[in-house]
Amino acid sequence: MLYIALFAFVLWVLCFADAITTDDDQFRNLSKEGWLVIVLLLPLVGSVLWLVVGRPQKDQGGQLPTDPEEAEFVRRCRERAEEQRREGFHGRDQE
Repeated sequence: MLYIALFAFVLWVLCFADAITTDDDQFRNLSKEGWLVIVLLLPLVGSVLWLVVGRPQKDQGGQLPTDPEEAEFVRRCRERAEEQRREGFHGRDQE
């Protein structure tokens, strides 16, 4: 039983710290203050809710930046990476 309580406490601390350090514009479904209150007052349930529905989603890898210069840079990097992948596969075939 002690291990479960320790796990719940560590989860609560990590989720609370994550919510505090997350930028204000990245929260989902509620404001920053709302999530802090939920995680603080409902330690286990609030932590799980934070991880499932409140935490910011990871960056969508397929989306290009909105700035045209950054989008062009990303596009060129992807093209170069694809060329290197193709060259690597052809190099293995010749060995």
